[in-house]
Amino acid sequence: QVQLVESGGGLVQPGGSLTLSCAASGRAFSDGAVGWFRQSPGKEREFVAARRWSAGITYYADSVKGRFTLSKDNAKNMHYLQMNSLRPEDTAVYYCAAGRPIISTITSSTGYNYWGQGTQVTVSS
Repeated sequence: QVQLVESGGGLVQPGGSLTLSCAASGRAFSDGAVGWFRQSPGKEREFVAARRWSAGITYYADSVKGRFTLSKDNAKNMHYLQMNSLRPEDTAVYYCAAGRPIISTITSSTGYNYWGQGTQVTVSS
């Protein structure tokens, strides 16, 4: 079993930055992936970013490319989503997910078995 707990959300002005954290406990995913998704009211959950750690390949949604960055701290088993140049359209609940998605599902929520509870990010002046 895997538990994922997100933190770091909050209210930020447009152009500002936030770093989301995902604490992972339980089963290790050395050959899997950790992804971030987000969901706004009335919209479907959408892919933000993911990394296949064993392959060292990172994927970003076009809407966040160049602004968001994934990283992790192996010693702490923590995953981070650094978000810069935030825009009002980035407002959503952000979820951390883990699993072993195949290439075709790494950007799909169906590729992940474990989810955190989500953390709210609001970008507003």
